[in-house]
Amino acid sequence: MSNNDHAELGVITEQVETIVRELVAAGKIAVSQLLVIGVSTSEVLGHHIGTAGTTDTAAQIYAGIDTVRREAGFIPVFQCCEHLNRALVIERSAAEQLGLDIVGAIPVPKAGGSMAAYAYRQLESPCLVETVQAFAGIDIGDTFIGMHLKRVAVPVRPSIRTIGMAHVTMAITRPKLIGGSRAVYELETNVSPEQSAGLCE
Repeated sequence: MSNNDHAELGVITEQVETIVRELVAAGKIAVSQLLVIGVSTSEVLGHHIGTAGTTDTAAQIYAGIDTVRREAGFIPVFQCCEHLNRALVIERSAAEQLGLDIVGAIPVPKAGGSMAAYAYRQLESPCLVETVQAFAGIDIGDTFIGMHLKRVAVPVRPSIRTIGMAHVTMAITRPKLIGGSRAVYELETNVSPEQSAGLCE
């Protein structure tokens, strides 16, 4: 790996740390809330998803996430690729505490993806779960994390729109607004009912 490659990977870590901080601030993400992360390291490197992933890139992305996790206390959940039905890597203690369905597989770069495989090796006691309902999420490379978010998802616009060559999208969630014109709402996020009413994709 050249010095330029090392420099680019260092930039990736800084950029990921920035967008995770922005998401934590936007959603007021609290200790032990789930943050689902989908990453295509292939897309980060400018290749088609699932074709050229690397653990070096995954390591830099993980470092940026983990720096903020240590400060904010959220629980990171790393989405696997479609070969494992988009199962998720999580600490076993968190999975058991939340009553999640643990599934029997170990992610590897060719079946799970480089990001999930790397994260699995970093956690103290990792496992895979079939699905979660995360409070917030980050998608780097259009991996489609929506199936693992609580309803209702609210987009958060990051200041950095691409990591490497990969498109970045982020979301927090809020409780459903039920009732009608006379209902009074107390939201867990900093998105007002007026703002929510105007959010259409």
